[in-house]
Amino acid sequence: MRTAVTGSIATDHLTVFPGRFTEQLLAGRLDTVSLSFLVDELEVRRGGVAANISFGLGVLGLAPVLVGAAGTDFAEYGAWLRDHGVDTGSVKVSRTRRTARFMCTTDADQNQIAVFYAGAMAEAREIALAEVVARVGGLDLVVVAPDDPEAMARHTAESRRLGIPRAADPSQQLARIDAGEARRLVDGAVLLFTNEYEAALLRERTGWTERQVLDRVGTWIVTRGGSGVSLLSAGSRVRAVPAAPADQVVDPTGGGDAFRAGYLAGLGRGLSPERSAQMGCALAAGVLETVGTQEYTLVPAEFAARLTDAYGPAAAREITERGVVGTGTG
Repeated sequence: MRTAVTGSIATDHLTVFPGRFTEQLLAGRLDTVSLSFLVDELEVRRGGVAANISFGLGVLGLAPVLVGAAGTDFAEYGAWLRDHGVDTGSVKVSRTRRTARFMCTTDADQNQIAVFYAGAMAEAREIALAEVVARVGGLDLVVVAPDDPEAMARHTAESRRLGIPRAADPSQQLARIDAGEARRLVDGAVLLFTNEYEAALLRERTGWTERQVLDRVGTWIVTRGGSGVSLLSAGSRVRAVPAAPADQVVDPTGGGDAFRAGYLAGLGRGLSPERSAQMGCALAAGVLETVGTQEYTLVPAEFAARLTDAYGPAAAREITERGVVGTGTG
């Protein structure tokens, strides 16, 4: 399955606050918040939702096409992605702006406060999917992940016009778009990805009930952190997939992106939605054990052992035989 992943390409600046954010918030003073957190660590890592998903797909052998805008500082990052199986030929490199920045602080309870600087991402709206299709000779799926809102709208409309199945992953941008934009991003998607909070925000933004959303999409995949994943489809019962335990959660950043990569890779290898979700959960667990979103190592034998521990030998055998074909590492 040839997949194009549209969305953000960024550099992550990750810090750790040893206390708890909630202990700094005063009841009755939330209308005038002015806080500063002294952090103990700083990690500068490669990131961006589309780049993270593409990295995971590349490591798993799916050769994804990354579609997004990066800055004048992209050369080293681009080489890294190509070394891990990602086609970067459709990345628009800005002549004037720097690559987007994601700045995130995580506290002792794994709560996060983050800000995002768009930078070159604003130029993603200039990328035409038709040119991507012509360059690579066709696409089987377009993932519309968080990006410049105009770019997301354009890629959604173009995938519909070109007749290419679409996976909608509006996630962080739900807080920024209006009802009409949210509806257009979701309507007609064969796959819809959200986490549990975003699922509620999506219903609020669109004004649609869960049933109305399901009437407009193929499968709605809702990630629930340590509680696993729910797969929802119109007319079917909810299919629940438990999370694959992580040995130690070092950094939660990028877990959702890795899940998406594993899930899409599973579908691309002909696995069922449930097996694909198990594959995604196992890949996400590996990311949670590392700092950074593309620093994990995929060793097939270790991956199979994680699948066996979480889902049993039959699931591990089916997934590894049909799903894990790459040995790329971070």
